[in-house]
Amino acid sequence: MFTIDQIKHAHAKVKSGADFPNYVQEIKALGVASYETYVKDGHTDYKGSDHSSVSSDSKYDNLNVVNESNVEQFKSDLKAHQQGKTDYPTFCSDCAKSGVEKWVVKVDSMTCAYYDKQGNELLVEIIPQ
Repeated sequence: MFTIDQIKHAHAKVKSGADFPNYVQEIKALGVASYETYVKDGHTDYKGSDHSSVSSDSKYDNLNVVNESNVEQFKSDLKAHQQGKTDYPTFCSDCAKSGVEKWVVKVDSMTCAYYDKQGNELLVEIIPQ
């Protein structure tokens, strides 16, 4: 079973969205099957392939996730983040402003799906390997 400390160690190497694919590969090797990150406070719920689970603490003060999603603005902000133009706190703030409540990463299928507060899927991306 993986620990939050192991995940934190892997996440410490992520400086921008450009580092994300390597991070996912590293936590996959630890046994993480999926995780959900909540934009409001940055906490993440991790689920293992052995049905174990752990949650991280909040990462920052609560952000106000707007009720009305703006998918086009989010796609633009996501692209900038993936190109290394923004850091993680900026990306989370951009998500909140665009109405993204959370994202769900499924490690086996290497997908990342973004959801609004109503549970609508806004975007699904394939994570490069």
